[in-house]
Amino acid sequence: MNIKILTPEYVVFEGEVNSVLLPGKNGEFHIMKNHAGIVSSLIGGKVKLYANSIDEAYAKNFTKESDKDSVFSYPIKSGVVEFNHDKGIILCE
Repeated sequence: MNIKILTPEYVVFEGEVNSVLLPGKNGEFHIMKNHAGIVSSLIGGKVKLYANSIDEAYAKNFTKESDKDSVFSYPIKSGVVEFNHDKGIILCE
């Protein structure tokens, strides 16, 4: 599935991932391939990408959480996610 993470200043990430874990108002939630369409607000926390690898151009924005599982995290203060048809856009600050 394709995920794009944007801030007002720059593109944090754009590429293919296996899944993404997001900090929602009612707790973290996981979006996987073929997930139903969703629009949700996000609170402060970490966006975690589960991917085999991240392009070098975006790697500087992420902390690698786990070598075994290939989990990459990016801290946010707040945001919004829209996901539909295996494509997601995360607008955050």
